[in-house]
Amino acid sequence: MYPSGESFTWPDAIALLGVLFAALFLIGIVVASINEFRKLKISTAQQDELRQLVRRYEQLAETTLDAQQRVAADMSELRSRTASIEQILRTVE
Repeated sequence: MYPSGESFTWPDAIALLGVLFAALFLIGIVVASINEFRKLKISTAQQDELRQLVRRYEQLAETTLDAQQRVAADMSELRSRTASIEQILRTVE
């Protein structure tokens, strides 16, 4: 860049520092962008997992409600059978 006898002048040194600061600034922007993209990706994955968990919970709640309704119907049928058996036993006595 310079012959062996010359040294940096102030304008050259300032220009070089400006280029270095600009390069550091751009590198900082790239690193920050990559970090934000990574955070967004992780957040999206967590939201997807949460949605899947909610769907599974809703399915479980629906299945449980169906099972409870079947058990209630079975209990009602057993009560009516028990009542009819008790009626038969009372008439036999």
